[in-house]
Amino acid sequence: MSRLLQVPESKAPADASRGTAQPTDFRACSQFFANGAPPVVPNVQQFKPRELCYDAFAVLHSGSSKTPVFVAERLSRAQLENDKSGKRSDKFFADGRLPRGERAELDDYKHSGYSRGHLAPAGNMSTPQAMAQSFSLANMVPQTPKNNQKPWNGIEQATRKYALRAKGDVYVITGPVFDGTPKTIGDNRVWVPKYLYKLVYDATTGHAWAHWIENNDESRAGKPISYAELVRRTGIEFLPKAKITGPADE
Repeated sequence: MSRLLQVPESKAPADASRGTAQPTDFRACSQFFANGAPPVVPNVQQFKPRELCYDAFAVLHSGSSKTPVFVAERLSRAQLENDKSGKRSDKFFADGRLPRGERAELDDYKHSGYSRGHLAPAGNMSTPQAMAQSFSLANMVPQTPKNNQKPWNGIEQATRKYALRAKGDVYVITGPVFDGTPKTIGDNRVWVPKYLYKLVYDATTGHAWAHWIENNDESRAGKPISYAELVRRTGIEFLPKAKITGPADE
């Protein structure tokens, strides 16, 4: 099986690239997790984890892979309909809160053949600052271009459409899964995922499901898998305090 690595309003700086390495804590952005409880990742310390809060999402970042372990969001109809983000910024940056040597840099992606794939998509951001923060490389994985533009984009759009018709909060957790010897890009050896997943949990109905896709240009979005199957494949308990009452509801 593949190897996983897979403030009240967050106080992430408007330009996190100018920050310096500093401790961060999910207690500052617990609103992005169902019942305030972050996912439980087995043997998490081996991944050199750092918790990062942004205005509209939270990242558990790995200094080993130089990618997220996961990215968490809370979506709602009110948030998505109140979109004041304006024009997409497209200004990618290395997050200065992460130490050099534990993060991806812009040069790592140049001429790599891989896109900088958002895990919390820019299309979910409802303010200009949240939009700008979504271009942090701490929110990215190396993703094949056609995968990013076509099936993955379709999964992101389907998730937004569901949140727009849901009756309450929808929690979304997105992450990479790596094989035993992951391919890397750039001087910082950023790991390339074998698979990507996106878990969707409707807190009102208790239903949860996940999209699972291989990271290549030939992949197509298939039928969602169950929450239990996602936990089995990754080893992560994504919703440790949530009550799951049903299968895929999308």
